[in-house]
Amino acid sequence: MGAGHSHGHSHGKVEGGNERRLWIVLGLTTAFLIAEVTAALITNSLALLSDAAHMFTDVAALGISLLAIRIGRRAADRKRTFGYQRFEILAAAYNASVLFIVAFYILYEAVKRLTAPIPIPTTAMFAVAVMGLIVNLIGMRLLRSGSEESLNVKGAYLEVWSDMLGSVGVLVAAALIYWTGFMWIDSVVAVGIGVWVLPRTWTLLKESVHILLQGTPRDVDMDSLENSLGAIPGVAAIHDLHVWSLTSGKDVLSLHVVKNGLPRTEQELLADIEVVVRAAGIHHSTVQIEAEDCHENEAHPH
Repeated sequence: MGAGHSHGHSHGKVEGGNERRLWIVLGLTTAFLIAEVTAALITNSLALLSDAAHMFTDVAALGISLLAIRIGRRAADRKRTFGYQRFEILAAAYNASVLFIVAFYILYEAVKRLTAPIPIPTTAMFAVAVMGLIVNLIGMRLLRSGSEESLNVKGAYLEVWSDMLGSVGVLVAAALIYWTGFMWIDSVVAVGIGVWVLPRTWTLLKESVHILLQGTPRDVDMDSLENSLGAIPGVAAIHDLHVWSLTSGKDVLSLHVVKNGLPRTEQELLADIEVVVRAAGIHHSTVQIEAEDCHENEAHPH
């Protein structure tokens, strides 16, 4: 009986320059989030409040990105032998849950206001939306180059990019209300932003729960993986095959392999197994080799 263990890193590390840019964008976005929530309460604009809810997801995403960088530098210890990277998933699930509550509240208020619109100072609404658009464009500019180097930064870049569209929506609402005087447009735009954000929030929550439940990663084809492993010369059968994610972008595999009578060493088998596993996009694996005559009654192909 023998065992093999392999490590690898499938995602690029964020350099110091990218981390500084993330901090700058986080500072700008947080400051504007506070300003937008304050303006939404003063102007009674649901569109602004809805966009602020979306801006909250940006702040959370940027914070998580920075936290993931910091946590990624911490070594595993006796209490957490896999390290601390799953905290990113816990934070994502929490943020998605909070956003669901906020989004449904905004939708509820919007439906009420459709029948009883509230006067809104469009000049203030327009000014805040312009500020939001500027902040988002600056953020996109700062993160664009880093998004090509790191999936972590790319996620933050896409969040800022999507919020830029929300700012455009508020600008359109302010302009239409100014020219038409129809206050219900604010509620319609708020509903539109909410309906657009909710599916993304649901996807985030679903993916987070899937990882927390140690589900099979979306991009891993278990049938193909099992067939490829079973076809390796010297492999009689495989069992106890498990694939899961520690966090986004870091998949883990454990496997028991029953060796047949071919004259192949365990190291040769492990080398071939590692090739198949890495081809599936998995760079952290633990493999146990078993003698055929010891486990022929237990092992069975899957």
